[in-house]
Amino acid sequence: MKLILTHEVNGLGAPGDVVEVKNGYGRNYLLPRGFAIRWTRGGQKQIDLIQRARKARDIRTLDEAQQVAGQVGALNVRLKQRAGQGGRLFGSVTPGDIVEAVKATGGPELDKRRIEIKTPIKSVGAHKVQVRLHPEVAATIKLDIVGA
Repeated sequence: MKLILTHEVNGLGAPGDVVEVKNGYGRNYLLPRGFAIRWTRGGQKQIDLIQRARKARDIRTLDEAQQVAGQVGALNVRLKQRAGQGGRLFGSVTPGDIVEAVKATGGPELDKRRIEIKTPIKSVGAHKVQVRLHPEVAATIKLDIVGA
């Protein structure tokens, strides 16, 4: 099945990419969740629009990505979350919370879809989170979660 990706899918591609996937994966996962649309000859206009929007928000060069990685690596981001006794959070820290905290600390504006949280952050203390800035560059954000 030939599809046009509308969102980034790990291991498959980025928005605007035309991919060939198995029928079940496309029909049961990608299409219902809105991660992709069916490929048609007229879909080339949609591909161009998606790729133009992606280029506008993506970090353009490797040098720029390394510069942003240096800025992010130098930050100590402090994030206040509601916590119960024993330091357990009510809920968990989301990528959106991290983006807002980085911006409030004076860091660069990041895309929340690029933040990778390996295990859910559900406790106060120091944590590290990866952010993919470029296919070749990843930065580590040092988070200090404080109970509010």
